Amino acid sequence: MPEPVIKKSFASPSSVAYIMTQKYVYGLPLYRQEQMFIFLGFTLSRQTMCNWIIRCAQDWLIHIYNRMKALLIYRKILHGDESVLQVLHEPGKTPQALSYMWLYRTSRDTDQHIVIFEYQPSREGDHPKAFLKGFSGFLHADGYQVYNNLPEDVVIIGCWVHMRRKWEDAYKVIPEELRNGSTVTEKGLNYIGQFFELEKKFADLSDVQRYRARLEKSKPLTDAFFDWVSSLNVLPKSALGTAVTYTLNQRPNLENIYLDGRLEATNNRAERSFKPYVIGRKNWLFADTVDGAKANAICYSVLESAKENHLNPFEYLEFLFTRLPNCSFSQIDDLLPWSASLPEKCWAPDHPVLLARAASELSSDMIPSSS
Repeated sequence: MPEPVIKKSFASPSSVAYIMTQKYVYGLPLYRQEQMFIFLGFTLSRQTMCNWIIRCAQDWLIHIYNRMKALLIYRKILHGDESVLQVLHEPGKTPQALSYMWLYRTSRDTDQHIVIFEYQPSREGDHPKAFLKGFSGFLHADGYQVYNNLPEDVVIIGCWVHMRRKWEDAYKVIPEELRNGSTVTEKGLNYIGQFFELEKKFADLSDVQRYRARLEKSKPLTDAFFDWVSSLNVLPKSALGTAVTYTLNQRPNLENIYLDGRLEATNNRAERSFKPYVIGRKNWLFADTVDGAKANAICYSVLESAKENHLNPFEYLEFLFTRLPNCSFSQIDDLLPWSASLPEKCWAPDHPVLLARAASELSSDMIPSSS
């Protein structure tokens, strides 16, 4: 008999995969799943489901998580972000105190996408330093100061969207009758708008072409923008003053986009990966224990990486919980989300192989028959 996913338990690979998918993909908290199962005619307590999740994350998914984390550090371009998390029973902290979920992920320079969530009890700069130990390359990030304290071989790429939001906030406080296109805030937004229009035009270029086009067409524009911002005399505590201060402080990081054509103008890639977590947090609200918070990080990492690599989350989890208890961990690379060894049932409809197959079938149907 094959080894079960949890010994001496009636948990099956499909039941655990279903509960995890409902919580981490669709944002359905365990107490709602408990009610749903009651309506289906049987009792499965939220505590039992919670125990299953923690146990399977600690026993099995952690091996996928650790391998992806190890591979992530060898990439040359990453994205990073962080968001709050409440843990009710955390040693040395009150239930109201905030903890944090950190996120690191690959960029567009690879087809093997990795998304790693990491629970930490604080937002201190030691956490990204420890996680990124051994990493050398570019890190897309927002304006949070701790990212600037990373080792010198980590180059921070500022997010132009975060900077634009400061100017948009300044625009919102301008009375409508004064919005005539010639205010200082509107001029700043016009500069930024021109920058993003150029980025749209560069989207389909190769990395080398994009690098050259940015230096030729975009950099003179942004040089003029930063010089203009430097010449402004504004109230420092006003909305416009906040935008100006943020822009000048972040100028070195924002200009780093011109170092490599593979780099992106925004950190939206990390924010999109964080969105399922943020939506889920609005529903399940908190983690009860540190073990639960760590299990959340592991599950979100595996599932978001699966989605990024065009896998069906439920089918992939069920496959993992069937294989992991019955294989050698030397075979772990065959189970990673981008592995060619994964069965076809794990593929989502947008999987590249399925799309290529559909395109091939369509083209063959369009070829006239010899008759």
